[in-house]
Amino acid sequence: MLHSSSRSVGALCLALALGARASRLLLALSIADFAHIAPGQATPHTANQKLVALTFDDGPKPYVLLGTKSGAGVSSASLLDLLDRQGVKATFFVMGWRLSKNADDRCRKVDGGVPCRQGAEEEHRRGHEIENHTYGHGDFRQMKKRYGEEWILNDIDKGSRIIESVTGTRPKYLRPPDWDIWEDFRKRIEARGYHVMTKSSAVPPALRDVDSEDYFCAGRNLSKCPKPSDYDYVLRTIEQRERHGVYDHILVFHELPQSVELLSRLIPELKKRGYTFVSLNKYMEAVERAPM
Repeated sequence: MLHSSSRSVGALCLALALGARASRLLLALSIADFAHIAPGQATPHTANQKLVALTFDDGPKPYVLLGTKSGAGVSSASLLDLLDRQGVKATFFVMGWRLSKNADDRCRKVDGGVPCRQGAEEEHRRGHEIENHTYGHGDFRQMKKRYGEEWILNDIDKGSRIIESVTGTRPKYLRPPDWDIWEDFRKRIEARGYHVMTKSSAVPPALRDVDSEDYFCAGRNLSKCPKPSDYDYVLRTIEQRERHGVYDHILVFHELPQSVELLSRLIPELKKRGYTFVSLNKYMEAVERAPM
């Protein structure tokens, strides 16, 4: 499948060969390929590759990662085993407090007897990336009112330190809880060496997070769960992005049993459609060096 930029170049070359009347027609088609891209929103293409960076928030949750039962008796297939079978390396945005010794008792109770830190160590052992979802997962605006921005920055750095104690590497990426952040504060965070993940239309589509909305499909109230299913919703979202010339996607899921089931179907389907799954670091390297 050719990307829109490849189709446009081909159309322009053919137009030159066919003469004035055909040239006007094909030139119009070429321009139409780019008409959907707003000024300043050109989308980089990764050399005819179609890339997916698969990411997960709010973990680690060992019963989902390892495929056991939660403390409440909820069963899950193993997310890490699924990723191994599919040959996919994912990126986990973890909450730092779950890696602390203070969390062990709670994690054992909630996650079927396994400390959360052990889940993160297993993620790292299997070659997945671990990035920062803050230490305490507090709402930034509420935390600013209560404690100030400096407190939030310290919470972010605290999360990085405890992640580094597992991986040996300081996290490079930060995903704010619920993506809720303001521009001046984003700049302060990035000045500390983080790349802040975002859904904002201020960045090119290939660099925006694609929210799976899987969290609406958990718990008792499923009224907001996409219909007919979250699997269909994610595919529709990707197809819509493709219609706008976007063939690279950062997909955001959570460590939930139903998301493991969804991904057991989604990963093979996207592979059939020509997508390659890569870690977030490799994705960013490929997209950021791609021609605009």
